[in-house]
Amino acid sequence: MFYFAEINGKKVIKSNLIKSEHFFTTREFCIKSNEQEMQTEVEQNKKEVCNYLNISYDDLISPSQTHTSNIAIVSSNKKDYPDTDGLIIDKPDIGIFLNFADCTPIIIYDEVLNIGAVVHAGWRGTALKIAAKVVDKLVKEYSSDVKNLTAAIGPAIGFCCYNVGQDVYEQLKSTVKDFSSLSEIRGGDIYVDLKTINARQLKECGLLKIDIAPYCTCCNNDLFFSYRRENGTTNRHSAVLILQ
Repeated sequence: MFYFAEINGKKVIKSNLIKSEHFFTTREFCIKSNEQEMQTEVEQNKKEVCNYLNISYDDLISPSQTHTSNIAIVSSNKKDYPDTDGLIIDKPDIGIFLNFADCTPIIIYDEVLNIGAVVHAGWRGTALKIAAKVVDKLVKEYSSDVKNLTAAIGPAIGFCCYNVGQDVYEQLKSTVKDFSSLSEIRGGDIYVDLKTINARQLKECGLLKIDIAPYCTCCNNDLFFSYRRENGTTNRHSAVLILQ
Protein backbone atom coordinates (compact mmCIF):
# COMPACT_ATOMS: atom_id res chain seq x y z
CA MET A 1 0.00 0.00 0.00
CA PHE A 2 1.21 3.49 -0.84
CA TYR A 3 1.18 6.21 1.79
CA PHE A 4 2.25 9.82 2.11
CA ALA A 5 5.29 10.90 4.11
CA GLU A 6 7.30 14.11 4.39
CA ILE A 7 10.94 15.09 4.06
CA ASN A 8 11.60 18.53 5.53
CA GLY A 9 7.90 19.27 5.26
CA LYS A 10 7.76 18.30 1.57
CA LYS A 11 5.38 15.57 0.45
CA VAL A 12 6.64 12.22 -0.89
CA ILE A 13 4.99 8.84 -1.23
CA LYS A 14 6.28 5.41 -0.25
CA SER A 15 5.18 1.78 -0.52
CA ASN A 16 5.11 -0.53 2.48
CA LEU A 17 6.17 -3.38 0.18
CA ILE A 18 9.71 -2.00 -0.30
CA LYS A 19 11.72 -2.78 2.82
CA SER A 20 14.56 -0.41 2.02
CA GLU A 21 14.60 3.39 2.11
CA HIS A 22 12.86 4.76 -0.95
CA PHE A 23 10.35 7.38 -1.99
CA PHE A 24 8.64 8.96 -4.97
CA THR A 25 8.83 12.74 -4.94
CA THR A 26 5.99 15.15 -5.72
CA ARG A 27 5.83 18.66 -7.19
CA GLU A 28 6.81 19.95 -3.76
CA PHE A 29 10.19 18.23 -3.92
CA CYS A 30 11.52 18.52 -7.49
CA ILE A 31 15.10 17.25 -7.96
CA LYS A 32 15.16 17.28 -11.77
CA SER A 33 14.30 20.12 -14.14
CA ASN A 34 15.76 21.82 -17.20
CA GLU A 35 13.92 25.05 -16.42
CA GLN A 36 16.42 27.78 -15.56
CA GLU A 37 14.21 29.31 -12.89
CA MET A 38 14.01 25.94 -11.09
CA GLN A 39 17.74 25.31 -10.71
CA THR A 40 18.24 26.88 -7.28
CA GLU A 41 15.27 24.97 -5.90
CA VAL A 42 16.41 21.71 -7.52
CA GLU A 43 19.91 21.98 -6.06
CA GLN A 44 18.54 22.71 -2.59
CA ASN A 45 16.16 19.78 -2.83
CA LYS A 46 18.94 17.42 -3.94
CA LYS A 47 21.00 18.48 -0.92
CA GLU A 48 17.99 17.77 1.30
CA VAL A 49 17.65 14.31 -0.26
CA CYS A 50 21.35 13.61 0.42
CA ASN A 51 21.00 14.74 4.02
CA TYR A 52 17.94 12.55 4.45
CA LEU A 53 19.74 9.53 2.96
CA ASN A 54 22.93 10.38 4.87
CA ILE A 55 25.13 10.33 1.78
CA SER A 56 27.39 12.84 0.04
CA TYR A 57 26.10 14.86 -2.89
CA ASP A 58 28.41 12.93 -5.26
CA ASP A 59 26.88 9.64 -4.14
CA LEU A 60 23.41 10.50 -5.42
CA ILE A 61 23.40 9.04 -8.93
CA SER A 62 21.01 9.55 -11.83
CA PRO A 63 21.46 8.28 -15.41
CA SER A 64 20.80 10.02 -18.71
CA GLN A 65 17.43 8.52 -19.64
CA THR A 66 16.63 8.00 -23.32
CA HIS A 67 13.61 5.62 -23.37
CA THR A 68 15.76 2.53 -23.92
CA SER A 69 15.81 -0.82 -22.16
CA ASN A 70 19.48 -0.35 -21.21
CA ILE A 71 20.30 -1.36 -17.65
CA ALA A 72 23.46 -0.64 -15.66
CA ILE A 73 24.82 -1.77 -12.32
CA VAL A 74 26.06 1.20 -10.31
CA SER A 75 29.79 1.15 -9.58
CA SER A 76 31.37 3.08 -6.71
CA ASN A 77 33.87 4.77 -9.04
CA LYS A 78 31.46 5.65 -11.84
CA LYS A 79 29.07 8.59 -11.89
CA ASP A 80 27.87 8.81 -15.51
CA TYR A 81 25.39 6.36 -17.03
CA PRO A 82 24.42 7.53 -20.55
CA ASP A 83 21.48 5.99 -22.43
CA THR A 84 20.34 4.14 -19.33
CA ASP A 85 16.77 3.64 -18.12
CA GLY A 86 17.33 1.08 -15.39
CA LEU A 87 19.88 1.30 -12.55
CA ILE A 88 20.73 -1.54 -10.16
CA ILE A 89 22.50 -0.98 -6.83
CA ASP A 90 24.13 -3.69 -4.72
CA LYS A 91 25.99 -1.55 -2.18
CA PRO A 92 24.80 0.78 0.58
CA ASP A 93 25.87 4.43 0.81
CA ILE A 94 24.92 5.13 -2.82
CA GLY A 95 21.54 6.61 -3.66
CA ILE A 96 19.97 6.42 -7.11
CA PHE A 97 17.08 8.29 -8.69
CA LEU A 98 15.33 8.30 -12.05
CA ASN A 99 12.94 10.95 -13.31
CA PHE A 100 9.38 10.93 -14.64
CA ALA A 101 6.51 13.07 -15.89
CA ASP A 102 3.85 10.51 -16.99
CA CYS A 103 6.17 7.53 -17.65
CA THR A 104 6.04 4.63 -15.22
CA PRO A 105 8.49 4.58 -12.28
CA ILE A 106 9.25 1.13 -10.88
CA ILE A 107 11.32 0.20 -7.84
CA ILE A 108 12.30 -3.46 -7.55
CA TYR A 109 13.88 -4.80 -4.36
CA ASP A 110 15.30 -8.17 -3.26
CA GLU A 111 14.36 -8.55 0.39
CA VAL A 112 16.88 -11.34 1.01
CA LEU A 113 19.95 -10.14 -0.89
CA ASN A 114 19.38 -6.42 -0.21
CA ILE A 115 19.81 -5.29 -3.80
CA GLY A 116 17.48 -3.12 -5.79
CA ALA A 117 16.75 -1.19 -8.94
CA VAL A 118 14.89 1.83 -10.23
CA VAL A 119 13.32 1.56 -13.68
CA HIS A 120 11.99 4.16 -16.14
CA ALA A 121 9.25 2.62 -18.28
CA GLY A 122 7.48 4.88 -20.72
CA TRP A 123 5.61 3.19 -23.54
CA ARG A 124 8.90 2.43 -25.31
CA GLY A 125 10.52 0.95 -22.21
CA THR A 126 7.34 -0.98 -21.48
CA ALA A 127 7.24 -2.31 -25.05
CA LEU A 128 10.87 -3.40 -24.59
CA LYS A 129 9.95 -5.04 -21.25
CA ILE A 130 12.62 -3.16 -19.32
CA ALA A 131 11.23 -4.14 -15.91
CA ALA A 132 11.27 -7.82 -16.85
CA LYS A 133 14.83 -7.38 -18.14
CA VAL A 134 15.85 -5.97 -14.76
CA VAL A 135 14.36 -9.02 -13.06
CA ASP A 136 16.24 -11.28 -15.47
CA LYS A 137 19.48 -9.43 -14.74
CA LEU A 138 18.97 -9.75 -10.97
CA VAL A 139 18.42 -13.49 -11.40
CA LYS A 140 21.43 -14.00 -13.68
CA GLU A 141 23.90 -11.62 -12.00
CA TYR A 142 22.96 -12.16 -8.34
CA SER A 143 20.97 -15.41 -8.31
CA SER A 144 17.91 -13.59 -6.98
CA ASP A 145 14.87 -15.75 -6.32
CA VAL A 146 11.94 -13.97 -7.95
CA LYS A 147 9.78 -14.93 -4.96
CA ASN A 148 11.94 -12.60 -2.86
CA LEU A 149 11.49 -9.64 -5.21
CA THR A 150 8.99 -6.91 -4.46
CA ALA A 151 8.00 -4.11 -6.80
CA ALA A 152 6.43 -0.69 -6.32
CA ILE A 153 4.97 0.93 -9.41
CA GLY A 154 4.74 4.64 -8.72
CA PRO A 155 2.61 7.51 -10.03
CA ALA A 156 2.28 7.56 -13.82
CA ILE A 157 -0.28 8.51 -16.42
CA GLY A 158 -3.32 6.32 -15.80
CA PHE A 159 -5.69 4.17 -17.81
CA CYS A 160 -8.10 7.09 -17.53
CA CYS A 161 -5.90 9.43 -19.59
CA TYR A 162 -3.42 7.45 -21.70
CA ASN A 163 -4.58 7.08 -25.29
CA VAL A 164 -2.20 5.70 -27.92
CA GLY A 165 -2.06 4.91 -31.61
CA GLN A 166 -2.56 1.49 -33.17
CA ASP A 167 1.19 0.87 -33.56
CA VAL A 168 1.94 1.56 -29.88
CA TYR A 169 -1.06 -0.55 -28.86
CA GLU A 170 0.20 -3.51 -30.91
CA GLN A 171 3.69 -3.24 -29.43
CA LEU A 172 2.37 -3.13 -25.87
CA LYS A 173 -0.09 -5.96 -26.47
CA SER A 174 2.71 -8.28 -27.55
CA THR A 175 4.56 -7.93 -24.22
CA VAL A 176 2.26 -10.11 -22.10
CA LYS A 177 0.48 -13.40 -22.56
CA ASP A 178 -2.82 -12.04 -21.27
CA PHE A 179 -3.72 -8.50 -22.37
CA SER A 180 -7.32 -8.69 -21.17
CA SER A 181 -8.59 -5.59 -19.32
CA LEU A 182 -5.43 -3.64 -20.23
CA SER A 183 -6.95 -1.63 -23.09
CA GLU A 184 -10.25 -0.03 -23.99
CA ILE A 185 -11.77 1.86 -26.92
CA ARG A 186 -13.33 5.20 -25.95
CA GLY A 187 -14.67 7.62 -28.53
CA GLY A 188 -12.67 5.88 -31.23
CA ASP A 189 -9.39 6.19 -29.29
CA ILE A 190 -7.37 3.35 -27.78
CA TYR A 191 -6.57 3.71 -24.08
CA VAL A 192 -4.05 1.47 -22.33
CA ASP A 193 -3.17 0.81 -18.69
CA LEU A 194 0.58 1.33 -18.68
CA LYS A 195 1.08 0.70 -14.96
CA THR A 196 -0.83 -2.58 -15.01
CA ILE A 197 0.91 -3.73 -18.20
CA ASN A 198 4.21 -3.39 -16.33
CA ALA A 199 2.72 -5.17 -13.32
CA ARG A 200 1.54 -8.04 -15.51
CA GLN A 201 4.99 -8.33 -17.10
CA LEU A 202 6.45 -8.64 -13.60
CA LYS A 203 3.83 -11.19 -12.57
CA GLU A 204 4.70 -13.26 -15.62
CA CYS A 205 8.32 -13.18 -14.39
CA GLY A 206 7.14 -14.74 -11.13
CA LEU A 207 6.88 -11.74 -8.81
CA LEU A 208 4.24 -12.24 -6.16
CA LYS A 209 4.25 -8.87 -4.38
CA ILE A 210 3.56 -5.80 -6.53
CA ASP A 211 2.19 -2.48 -5.30
CA ILE A 212 0.61 -0.06 -7.79
CA ALA A 213 0.19 3.61 -6.89
CA PRO A 214 -3.40 4.77 -7.49
CA TYR A 215 -2.33 8.21 -8.77
CA CYS A 216 -2.56 9.35 -12.38
CA THR A 217 -0.02 12.09 -13.03
CA CYS A 218 -2.27 13.72 -15.62
CA CYS A 219 -5.37 13.76 -13.37
CA ASN A 220 -3.38 14.59 -10.22
CA ASN A 221 -1.38 17.38 -11.79
CA ASP A 222 -1.56 19.29 -8.53
CA LEU A 223 0.63 16.56 -6.99
CA PHE A 224 2.80 15.39 -9.88
CA PHE A 225 4.29 16.73 -13.08
CA SER A 226 2.64 15.66 -16.34
CA TYR A 227 4.29 15.94 -19.73
CA ARG A 228 0.94 15.71 -21.48
CA ARG A 229 -1.03 18.01 -19.21
CA GLU A 230 1.72 20.62 -19.04
CA ASN A 231 2.60 20.72 -22.74
CA GLY A 232 6.06 19.17 -22.54
CA THR A 233 7.27 20.41 -19.16
CA THR A 234 10.88 19.52 -18.28
CA ASN A 235 10.06 19.38 -14.57
CA ARG A 236 10.14 15.86 -13.20
CA HIS A 237 9.17 13.92 -10.12
CA SER A 238 11.61 11.17 -9.15
CA ALA A 239 11.89 7.64 -7.77
CA VAL A 240 14.67 7.39 -5.18
CA LEU A 241 16.25 4.26 -3.66
CA ILE A 242 19.09 3.51 -1.27
CA LEU A 243 19.96 0.15 0.31
CA GLN A 244 19.70 -0.37 4.04
